[in-house]
Amino acid sequence: MRVSAAAMALMLSAAAQSGAQQSIVDTASPQELFGDLFVAVQMQHLYSDGKEFVDAVPRSTPDAILAQYHDRRPESPASLREFVAAHFILPAEVKAEVAVSSRVPIDRHIDELWAQLTRSTAAVPPYSSALALPRPYVVPGGRFREVYYWDSYFTLLGLVESGRRDLAEDMVRDFGYLIDTYGHIPNGARTYYLSRSQPPFFFEMVALLAAEDPPAAYARYLAQLKREYAFWMQGAEKLRPGEAHRRAVALPGGSILNRYWDDKDSPRDESYAQDTELARASHRPAGAVFRDIRAAAESGWDFSTRWFVDPGDRTTIDTTEIIPADLNSLLFGLEKAIQLGCERISDAPCAREFTKRATDRRAAVDHYLWDESFGAYLDYRWTARERIARVSAATLYPLFVSLSSDAQAAAVAGTTARQLLKAGGIVTTPLDSGQQWDAPNGWAPLQWIAISGLRGYAKGQLARIIACRWMANVNGVYRESGKLVEKYDVIRTNRKGGGGEYPTQDGFGWTNGVMRKIEMLYPVEARYSGAGQCPSP
Repeated sequence: MRVSAAAMALMLSAAAQSGAQQSIVDTASPQELFGDLFVAVQMQHLYSDGKEFVDAVPRSTPDAILAQYHDRRPESPASLREFVAAHFILPAEVKAEVAVSSRVPIDRHIDELWAQLTRSTAAVPPYSSALALPRPYVVPGGRFREVYYWDSYFTLLGLVESGRRDLAEDMVRDFGYLIDTYGHIPNGARTYYLSRSQPPFFFEMVALLAAEDPPAAYARYLAQLKREYAFWMQGAEKLRPGEAHRRAVALPGGSILNRYWDDKDSPRDESYAQDTELARASHRPAGAVFRDIRAAAESGWDFSTRWFVDPGDRTTIDTTEIIPADLNSLLFGLEKAIQLGCERISDAPCAREFTKRATDRRAAVDHYLWDESFGAYLDYRWTARERIARVSAATLYPLFVSLSSDAQAAAVAGTTARQLLKAGGIVTTPLDSGQQWDAPNGWAPLQWIAISGLRGYAKGQLARIIACRWMANVNGVYRESGKLVEKYDVIRTNRKGGGGEYPTQDGFGWTNGVMRKIEMLYPVEARYSGAGQCPSP
């Protein structure tokens, strides 16, 4: 049985009135709650999308459902599907966003989409995988029914431009609540995402609340910024060179940099069958494969050849052995934000500590990740003590957080123009692997990182070209389909991107946000009918 959004809202209201709001200690995932029933459903591919079952709402307690499952033992797909329908309320079917006429200006369409993508879950049903949040928030769209961490920064860019500062403030408060409640911001607002985070953009979200005076906003959220930092740095103080603990890695010279990680080493709930099958095809311990898959999901780049030893073989995924340029740039930004927040409240010892932390990180990034011959920041395989000789759009993150020197920024701009700039924007990596975070795909967040970072180093012409080509690409798909989508082909242009574990989704939160923002920055180019009108490098 499926329920409509309206029916689900009524059910949530009833749950709130009966005091059935999910306890903050009730964080077990569907895999943990439903054991062998969960495995049977996922391994039989009962639903085309593994996320469907983990988003379902149980009609009674897990113990009661499991007792009936063990008593009946439905084994065929048909009988198992019947059992699930009797004991769970499946989420409403994902429907494609309604296409609008291309005559509707895209900025107006985006402004209208915010209401369609806004959700509220102040209360959730018992044993649901959903996490309660006190205020409304914007979801990406499609199969992504909950709020996501790093997506939301790029969504907030557009909300502010659309005059929805109220909703932007609500979302920042929700993320602060997640830090206060769980000690970090999870990948998304589901129990099965709690074991990992995503790229730490919270400090950038906070800054949007006071664009004229970011330190004031940092001071307001200083406790949450420090707690998130502690999450990423847990265990760092006890590490010896060559050791790692969770997300912290001590390098040979004693510097501390960070990696992506996940606290679990089991298949992801939402992709259980795919992860199990990949581990079986690997010659490595299954737990190590699962951890590296999950760590790649924490990166947001799930999946990319960035995380593979052999770009042609996904079983060689080794995310936890890699120190990424993007993550360490963002943590530098977080350290600077805490420094500024501490200065604003006149906490001199704190300001000195985080000034030193940021200075040390910059030096470590320069030493381990900067490659003069590539003119780029490269990821570093700390277990092999070598840089990974592959350029990706992550090289632009140090510019985004003002970590680079002017000379490094100039070199990165040149590398970007030569290797990453395509007809429809910035390509994620130059390698066409079939993975969604590789060529030919371009993603809205990476366009913004590039544009914002380049503008900060007086590389405005290249930033303008990227923005122009990206807007032309997004507008081309919009003219054909009446929709904004999750990712785009930036090589052939005017078409959706592809690859990945699921079909390209409509909606779409971060595309809407980035498009709305860069239209404001480049109003003339926003009116161009095609990339051919854009300037050349």
